Amino acid sequence: MAERFGGKYSPQGIGPAGSPAAPPILPAPRASGLWRANLLFLSAFLFLVPAFGDDPQDMLLGLAAGGLLILAAWLTREGLKAEAAYAARKLARRPALPRKVLGAVLTGAALAIGGVIAGQEVVYPLLYALVGAALHLGAFGLDPMADKGMEGIDAFQTGRVANAVAEGEAYLAGMQDAILRARDRSLERRVDQFAAAARGLFRTVEADPGDLTAARKYLSIYLMGARDATVKFADHYAQTRDASARADYEALLTDLETTFAEKTTAFLSNNRTDLDVEISVLRDRLKLDY
Repeated sequence: MAERFGGKYSPQGIGPAGSPAAPPILPAPRASGLWRANLLFLSAFLFLVPAFGDDPQDMLLGLAAGGLLILAAWLTREGLKAEAAYAARKLARRPALPRKVLGAVLTGAALAIGGVIAGQEVVYPLLYALVGAALHLGAFGLDPMADKGMEGIDAFQTGRVANAVAEGEAYLAGMQDAILRARDRSLERRVDQFAAAARGLFRTVEADPGDLTAARKYLSIYLMGARDATVKFADHYAQTRDASARADYEALLTDLETTFAEKTTAFLSNNRTDLDVEISVLRDRLKLDY
């Protein structure tokens, strides 16, 4: 009977006995409910299209209301993305700008302007604004309002980690954008797989900011080199469809992915060793007390 191949370097491989399991490959955080935010963009046309058939004052008000809805939709969509990134991390700061709340305020303001265009009394536009903002918050919720997992952690160190991770994410985004020029879906998936492995290291460093010094070159120099190599490869491959260059590029990604996975595993192993030492010291102290 055929048996599934398994080994240290297989996708679900098992390392040597006693070695820590490889860290899971994490997907990119994906925001939910983006389609609802996109509907807000469409709702802006309810004000924009009729505006051109009205008198100058109503036209300006209609354009203002439509513009506010477009801005509200954009802020809401960005707020959903920021919330997804916040939820994906063990340690995270709350968003500096409450985008979803601002989107609710702007939605209410747009509906209030709609009431003014209809020539209604002041009380009705105010009610429209309150109801519209409340429905927006009910549909999309509030932004994260508190830091997560930051209790007892050095704010300066976590700030350095946040900056390093943001730099690494920028390099990954550059890679994923550049590979689109190669016009090859399998290569796009391969780059996404590498990005997921890199994000595993990001999450490990976020969980223990003390690892930043050792991991900085992986978060900056290695990823910057990978991005530059991706840019050059994508431009070359789009013109030549060079199979040899493709094989070399995929081998580079495999080597980097293996390096990132091994470094992440090493950090996790070191953290476990530190924990064992702390527990041993604590047990010794308890024995002395009793």
